[in-house]
Amino acid sequence: MSYQYRKEIPETVRTDVLVVGGGPAGICAAVAASRQGVSVMLVERYGAVGGNLTLGSVSPILGKVAPGTMYDEVITLLAEKHAGEEKIETRNGKEIHIDAEEAKGILIRFLRENHVNVMLQCSVADVIKEGNAVTGLVVTSPTGLQVIKAARVIDATGDGLVAFLAGCEYHIGREADGLTQPVTLEFTIDHVDESKAIMCFGGSDPVLLPDGKKYADFCKECEQAGILPKNVSIVRLHKTFYKGERNVNATQMNNISGLETADLYTAEVELRRQIEVIVDFLRKYIPGYEDCMLKTSASTLGVRETRRIVGECMVTDNDVEQGNHYEDAVVQDAWFLIDIHNPAGGGQAEGHSKMAIPYDIRYGALVPLKVDNLLTAGRCISGTHRAHASYRVMAICMATGEAAGIAAALSVKMNVSPRQLKPEIVRSALKAKGVDFIHS
Repeated sequence: MSYQYRKEIPETVRTDVLVVGGGPAGICAAVAASRQGVSVMLVERYGAVGGNLTLGSVSPILGKVAPGTMYDEVITLLAEKHAGEEKIETRNGKEIHIDAEEAKGILIRFLRENHVNVMLQCSVADVIKEGNAVTGLVVTSPTGLQVIKAARVIDATGDGLVAFLAGCEYHIGREADGLTQPVTLEFTIDHVDESKAIMCFGGSDPVLLPDGKKYADFCKECEQAGILPKNVSIVRLHKTFYKGERNVNATQMNNISGLETADLYTAEVELRRQIEVIVDFLRKYIPGYEDCMLKTSASTLGVRETRRIVGECMVTDNDVEQGNHYEDAVVQDAWFLIDIHNPAGGGQAEGHSKMAIPYDIRYGALVPLKVDNLLTAGRCISGTHRAHASYRVMAICMATGEAAGIAAALSVKMNVSPRQLKPEIVRSALKAKGVDFIHS
């Protein structure tokens, strides 16, 4: 059954650039657009900004891009109060620690200081289109429905919600069967004894327990014996800014759609149960963790993969495997492992994460097919399932956000659609602010 109704909705805001989603990609998009001298509004569904960086308790920040992007600026801000912090680098690359509570204040001030207007506690209800062009959004707010009109819209929702409502083509999951990577709730423990406690970046980490057994092998044995939850075959333990703490990336639930509310509820219940089981496992079996306690946990589910919006071009398997470079790239030397958390079980889909070679992301990957005045940023840009497993991390999402923000602003100032905007104009603006395009 479906319903139709008519309602007059007030137009409350007009802006040059409207960014939807206040995670790492959205924050960088909004600030980058504002610095180009246009008016910017950011809409965020939660009561704080930062997305998975703050509310999702995802730590450390992983991935890298060419020097000079806003990623460098953001991580410098986040580390300002932590001079002399231990530098950690693993097979996953540099680990950039986060104090999630501290970051909530840092990031909202970053937006304010860069003249970005922000609407919190507002979710997208619908898209307003004129022909094939997105011209605004209907949002839900504490005072009811509102209309925001905008010359350009950037979808940094992660789920590609704006693009979906606008009728853009999209893909979900791996090409063979549509299965997506599992969902997770990350959490932080304290009261860890640093004199003997290990850390672990993942299943390929060779770290050993005191008896000489490989920790990753022990986790697999415990999962098979039912000591750890089903498919939780590795308990990742990352240091934080503070002694005696670990950020834990371990809980896992497969066959969950990040787009279905019933699935999200099911996952929330199960993963919070898993947190208790994993803390108990650490206390009982892992030296240095005997007195560990749950300190904080994510306020929102960690969803790795939903819609990938089809763009003018896409980031391909070959790009990340061969390190391809392009003249129309707006993100250069993006790098992270091809990190496919197994959609059908525990561990990695391909046995272990595969190495990538620093690659470029072309402007067309941010420009959806057929729909005008719209750009994407973050994990919903155009790419394959395997490529997405690399570019979905925060460092790369920040860089795509910055590029989208500059493109949106310049297209407004030049009175052309984002599709008509020449990539070299975006590249020139990035170079002018210090981004090092090494391969051009």
